[in-house]
Amino acid sequence: MSETNNHKSEETETSSSPSSTESGNKRKADEITPSPSSDSTTPTTTTTPTTTTTTTSSSSSSSSDNNNNGNEQQIIQPPPEKKQRKDCPYLATINRNMLDFDFEKLCSVSLSNLNVYACLVCGKYFQGRGKTSFAHFHSLQAGHHVFINLQSKKVYCLPDDYEVIDPSLADIKYLLDPTFTQAQINNLDKNTTLSRCLDGSEYLPGVVGLNNIKATDYINAVLQALVHIPPIRDYFIVEDNLKNFKSELVKRFGMLVRKMWNSRNFKPQVSPHELLQAIQDSSAKRFKIGVQGDPIDFLQWFINEMNKDLGGTKNNKTIITEVFQGHVHVVTKTPISSSRGSDMSRGPGGSKAKEEFKETSKTLPFLYLSLELPATPLFKDEGEKNIIPQIPLFSIMNKFDGESPQSMVTGEIKTYTITQLPKYLILHIKRFTKNNFFREKNPTIVNFPLKNLEMKEYNKDKKDIKYDMVANLKHEGAPGTGTYSVHVSNRGNEKWFDIEDLNVKQITEAYSISVSESYLQFYEQK
Repeated sequence: MSETNNHKSEETETSSSPSSTESGNKRKADEITPSPSSDSTTPTTTTTPTTTTTTTSSSSSSSSDNNNNGNEQQIIQPPPEKKQRKDCPYLATINRNMLDFDFEKLCSVSLSNLNVYACLVCGKYFQGRGKTSFAHFHSLQAGHHVFINLQSKKVYCLPDDYEVIDPSLADIKYLLDPTFTQAQINNLDKNTTLSRCLDGSEYLPGVVGLNNIKATDYINAVLQALVHIPPIRDYFIVEDNLKNFKSELVKRFGMLVRKMWNSRNFKPQVSPHELLQAIQDSSAKRFKIGVQGDPIDFLQWFINEMNKDLGGTKNNKTIITEVFQGHVHVVTKTPISSSRGSDMSRGPGGSKAKEEFKETSKTLPFLYLSLELPATPLFKDEGEKNIIPQIPLFSIMNKFDGESPQSMVTGEIKTYTITQLPKYLILHIKRFTKNNFFREKNPTIVNFPLKNLEMKEYNKDKKDIKYDMVANLKHEGAPGTGTYSVHVSNRGNEKWFDIEDLNVKQITEAYSISVSESYLQFYEQK
């Protein structure tokens, strides 16, 4: 901000006679010469003045020119003035169509993230606003004068360097950092009102597309599913819940949730660029922009990393474990005969001896359950086309009935019984297998209900527990070259939407969801 050098001369305390005081005041007025007054159209606010102390002296009561007497005089120096204006002439130059606050807050010249401003005319980011700053140079060279500080959300006019106070800027500040009251959060699942963008297009808050920043469709699909789980959304949408955490992953996911549910967006889509950068850094580039990945690998890493960053431990629950964690009891039978299948394992007369096992059991926590698909048939139909089998979900859920043995490649035999079902159940249908040469996909269609998934047969106490589907992540195409997308439900109007990156379309026939190539399923306990 610009400073003025205006000072007020004040009488100082001395032990001199009245004539000495008058002469001293005259000398002081000569020493402290006020600068020209500031622009009268620029209202200013001034904080508490600061005080400095100087030493003067006089030889006698009749003279005060050059002799010292050791007396001190206090000069009151006002602090720099803060300039604010309500009548900025450049507000009409703001171009809201150019504004996009979804990308990393880095100066477009220095690539620094310190003290960054956005030009509200062209949308570019610049560092600082002083006379030697990139923002100041941009205002002179491009003739763009209105800038917003991306941290404080204050708007300034450059190069004049005054803060602009105008209510018409409220929509831009809200776009930069949307916030929600508790009443607004409570109404998110009831809303059926479409919001209108700058270009006239409409969108339903929460049902918005995400930019594919080069091969990030698998991450987008997982994020879409997570932000439609109410307790996850409601926790991360409140900025105060996250203020004590240092994790950039936590903070940027919270910001993405707020932007996706913002009813005052300028565009019908959001870019997850800032979160993707945090994911790339936190995962040590295990998940990076430009490289296709697997949704289950990302989901497993993401929710575990978030749980850790939120302070989750064995004895300390977080929103992640409260929502997704269940428990399963595993009984493992391990063969103890090292000569399994050899001649020595055969009894008298060549009959095969009964194999012996060592049995152990333990109860383990889980955040999702994996389900194996049966092998695909090798034959083709009369049209020389591969036959795609269809199976009901319960046939592969039998893995968790506590009775169906599961043979491992190690020779172990395991049985699984769910002892505690989570509030939100995630099922992973294992479609992909890898070998030394390539990755194969099992195209089997799994038929599943959208409502009333019965889990009575798969929990230890045989409780009558049912689930409704919240989201269904699917894969279409060949392994490695296909695309991931997601079905999500809007609770306000009970309509389903198919979201693939930026493309959002309403589903008219709900049955098409249950015959998709489902890969990850998200259910809510009723």
